[in-house]
Amino acid sequence: MKPSRISICLALVAGAMGCAKKAAAPMAPPPPQVTVSQPVQRDVTEWDEYPGRLQAVEEVEVRARVNGYLQAIHFKDGAEVHKGDLLFTIDPRPYTAELDRAKAELNRAQTRLDLAVNDAQRSERLLKSKAVSEEEADSRAKAQREAEAALVAGKAAMETAQINLDFTRITAPIDGRIGRRMITEGNLVNGNQGQSTLLTTIVSLDPVYVYFDVYEQSALKYQRLTGEKKLKLAENGKLPAELELASETNFPHKGFVDFVENQLDFRTGTLRMRAIFQNPGPNRLLEPGYFGRVRLPGSPEYKALLITDLAVGTDQAQKFVYTLSSSNTAAYRPVKLGPLIDGLRVVYQGLQPPDKIIVNGLMSVRPGGPVNPQEAPMTGENKPAIASR
Repeated sequence: MKPSRISICLALVAGAMGCAKKAAAPMAPPPPQVTVSQPVQRDVTEWDEYPGRLQAVEEVEVRARVNGYLQAIHFKDGAEVHKGDLLFTIDPRPYTAELDRAKAELNRAQTRLDLAVNDAQRSERLLKSKAVSEEEADSRAKAQREAEAALVAGKAAMETAQINLDFTRITAPIDGRIGRRMITEGNLVNGNQGQSTLLTTIVSLDPVYVYFDVYEQSALKYQRLTGEKKLKLAENGKLPAELELASETNFPHKGFVDFVENQLDFRTGTLRMRAIFQNPGPNRLLEPGYFGRVRLPGSPEYKALLITDLAVGTDQAQKFVYTLSSSNTAAYRPVKLGPLIDGLRVVYQGLQPPDKIIVNGLMSVRPGGPVNPQEAPMTGENKPAIASR
C-alpha cells in the first residue's frame, strides 16, 4: 500500500523540526583572556603640585652715573658676565681734566695752609714780645683754620672728580646673564639722578627662585605636619621642594622652601611661597621668567598599595576594579583611590596585598563571569595584551 501524500508531508515536517532543535543548541564561548596583576606595595609620599614662575635672586638695571658720550661697549648681548667685567666706557677726557684741576686746587690749598701755619706760628712768638697786636695774631690763627677747611674741601673735590672718572668705566655689579644693549655707541647718556639712561640689565643665574601660591588649607597642612615633625625635611631643616620645567618629567630639580609671605592674600585665599634651586653650569636650564611646576610633600611617608589606572572602572560616581577569585571568576570590588605616584594609582580602601586584579580586557569581563587569566607584573604603563571586544 503506497503512503499517502499527507503522511509524507508530516514526516518531512517532523524531520525539519528535529534538525531545528539540533541547530538551536550553540556551543558556549570560551572565557575571555585577561591580564591580572597584584598591587604594588611600597612606601610612598604624596606630593602637592603648584604652577610657579622662576625669578632671579638678583636683578640689576645697569644705568649711567655720569653724563657723556658713550665711547665703547665691551660685551655681547646675552652673554654671561662676572662681577667687575667692563661693560661700557663713557668718554673719560672731560672727567680726567676735572680730576687734574681738582688736584691742582688741592695743591694750592695745601700751599696756602703751609703759609698760614707759618704766619700763625710766627705771630704767636711775636705776640709774647709784644711785637704784634693780639688782633693781628688772632687774624693769622683764623686764616690758618680757613686754610685747613679749604684743604678739606679740596680733598673732597678731588675725590668727587676721581669718582666721576671711575664712573666712566661701567662694570658688572653681579655675576649673571646680561641682556641686550639698550643704547649703541656714539650716543650721549644721562647720568643725572632720576633721569639716568638705562644701558642694559643683568640677572643672576645660580641659584634661582621659584614663586608659587598655595591655598589656605594646604598652608595650614604644611604648618601642622612640620610642627608635628611628620614630614621628611631637607638637610637644612627646611621644607623640601622639587621642580620640573615644561619640557621635563619626574621633577629632576631638588630644592627647598626658603620664604613664606607674612600674610594671606584675602582676595584669592592663597599664600605666596618661594623655593630656591641650584642652577649649575655650563648648561643652565633654569632661566628667570620660565614657568614650571613645583611640588611639596603633602603627607608623611606611609606604606601604600598601588595599581595602574587601566584596571579602574567607573560606575557613576563609584570607582571599582575586578579581582580574580579562586575559581577564576571576576569579582566586582569598589575601591577608594588616591593620587597618582610614578604612574601608579594609590588605593586607600578596597584591596589587600594578596589580591589579584584584572588590568587588561575589562570590556569582556562580567561580574561573576569566568575568565582566562594571564599573570603579569604591575606597571604604570600596562598595555592591552589582548584585544578587548
